[in-house]
Amino acid sequence: MTRMRARLLVLHVLVLALLVVLAVRLWQVQVVRGQEFVTRATETRTRAVIVPAVRGQILDSSGRPLVRNKTALVVSVDRTRLSRMKDGGIKVLRKLSAVLGRPVSDLQQRITPCGPGVGKPCWTGSPYQPVPLDEKVDTREALQILERQEEFPGVTAEIHSVRQYPGGRAGAQMLGYLQPVTEAELEQREGLKASFSGVDLAGRDGLEYVYDDALRGKSGLRRVQVDRMGKALGVEEQITPIPGDHLVTSIDSRVQAVTEKALDRAMKSAPSADGGAAVVLDARTGRVVALASAPGYDPEIWAGGISARGYQWLLSEKSGKPLVSRAINGQFAPGSTFKISSVSAMLRAGYPLNGHYSCPGSYTVGGRAFNNFRGISLGTLTLHTALVKSCDTIFYRAAYEQYLKDGGRFPKRKPKEIFANMARAFGFGKPTGVDLPGESAGRIPDRAWKKDLWQKTSAINCERSRKGYPEEKDRARAEFLKRLALENCTEGFLLRPGDSANFSIGQGDVLVTPMQLARAYMALVSDGKVRSPRIGWAQVRPDGKVVRTIPVPVVGKLPLSEKERLYIKHALSQVAADGTAAGAFAGFPMNKVRVGGKTGTAEVWGKQDTSWFASFAPTKNPQYVVVAMVSQGGMGAQTAAPAVREIYEGIYGIKRKPAVPGGRLTTRLPRFAPDGTVIRG
Repeated sequence: MTRMRARLLVLHVLVLALLVVLAVRLWQVQVVRGQEFVTRATETRTRAVIVPAVRGQILDSSGRPLVRNKTALVVSVDRTRLSRMKDGGIKVLRKLSAVLGRPVSDLQQRITPCGPGVGKPCWTGSPYQPVPLDEKVDTREALQILERQEEFPGVTAEIHSVRQYPGGRAGAQMLGYLQPVTEAELEQREGLKASFSGVDLAGRDGLEYVYDDALRGKSGLRRVQVDRMGKALGVEEQITPIPGDHLVTSIDSRVQAVTEKALDRAMKSAPSADGGAAVVLDARTGRVVALASAPGYDPEIWAGGISARGYQWLLSEKSGKPLVSRAINGQFAPGSTFKISSVSAMLRAGYPLNGHYSCPGSYTVGGRAFNNFRGISLGTLTLHTALVKSCDTIFYRAAYEQYLKDGGRFPKRKPKEIFANMARAFGFGKPTGVDLPGESAGRIPDRAWKKDLWQKTSAINCERSRKGYPEEKDRARAEFLKRLALENCTEGFLLRPGDSANFSIGQGDVLVTPMQLARAYMALVSDGKVRSPRIGWAQVRPDGKVVRTIPVPVVGKLPLSEKERLYIKHALSQVAADGTAAGAFAGFPMNKVRVGGKTGTAEVWGKQDTSWFASFAPTKNPQYVVVAMVSQGGMGAQTAAPAVREIYEGIYGIKRKPAVPGGRLTTRLPRFAPDGTVIRG
């Protein structure tokens, strides 16, 4: 009996102890940590849904859309949530595959992060960002996902805005494209990290990249109450997204279309052509009116993720690498279009403006004969006629004389290098600063450049001078390359006499971009000021309020008097009517629109010549500067000049409806209504 009472007592004590522990625990849960658990319970009943901001449009100078938005049903997957499932989310992907009609392997590839050994399509964005799998979902497919959320955990189907390009391929490299934000970008771009919503896309190239912050806007938030199955019950909190600003550009979409067609026709007219570009500038302001590069591509290819095959095609030699803008990245010898710099250098060196100069069929420089085009002698010419008829030997002689004055192969302590320095004054040898990413600098091959190049390449050249080029099948060429390697090994740091002669006519090692050449001609035929061209004109809010206008910076001034500039300009004004481009402009109504300019035919080893034509019109009071270049296009008057003619015919409406009525570009920003629409008229 005593033992029984003892057991009951122990049991009572245990029960009492358990009740005390339970009471303490209840007090701790309900009083001490009550608010914490309430918050957690609330969180499990709600879902935070990011509401992406509508990205601003990119508009032309009259408010016509170059890039606009369209709404689309987008299916996205939370890859982090799938990865936490026991089967890695494969069951969900199989069900999704059946709805979308796409192989499971394709869906898996698209949500796999890009990296070594992982080809496209793969996920380039943040691991915390939903992965869009399909941007062209119809309503039936979306409803299958939304109505059976318990079968599709981590999968959403929502209306998003996606980019649309009304002009198709026109200006694709200039406009750029969008891609998911990467972790590297979040670390490198402070402004992007501060406003990143988790679903944002970022500009990868072109204007989309340069003006990304303004275009992107700020995402909103919607906190939705859900049941245990994840179905929405109601909205608990909502923060409205702030739409991105519109970017009004100086591009005229009608002139852009004309320019694209002219460049395409020029490319097709030259059987060996492998690339081309055309630039149209407003000669008065320095703003870009049109910018075309060939080959081009359809920017819609980026929507929904590009395939591995499609991406490799864009990068391949066979496709012509259409992602590269020849207008700002292509570097080519400019040929005789460069003579505006050389004739200016002659004037600064003291050669008389109204002097007379001999133009023989050839001129000997450093013991080697340098010929005129086809070795033709043109007699005694003024500088005016030398530009119109494109005499080479006058420039060979002047450049060689200045080379000798600087000390020749063994220069003075401070050589003047008048020809190279004049080229820099025109803006060659450095980026123009146009508001596009990745612009090339071109090349001005002076003495410092030669020495720097020799330091980088002398070891290779010395080795080649000993071993030769056994892989070269053409034995004569192999022997030539071996001799050249020996010369570059022993004295490659010296600027040779022939280097100076080639430089004076835009040949040899000098390289420019079409944008640089257009900028140089603009400075010459306008007010002598060198400007950094701009495509962006203004940043405008969706309600039409102008946030800011984008100025065109003046970055230099030509070291020429107004009289000297006008002299050169008047000479160039005769080229299309009576000079080297007369054939290309035969029948063109010069009485209506007089076009001036300069042809360029640049020789390229092992390839066809590069065809150039740099121009301006009307010659009396230039409104436009138009430059066209076709790689392997042949002579300047053969391919590039006809393309420029076609552009002017389109602008002024010669035998067709004018792209710009009266040829006068708009000087005022488009007007917007309070709802953001453009007011016409």
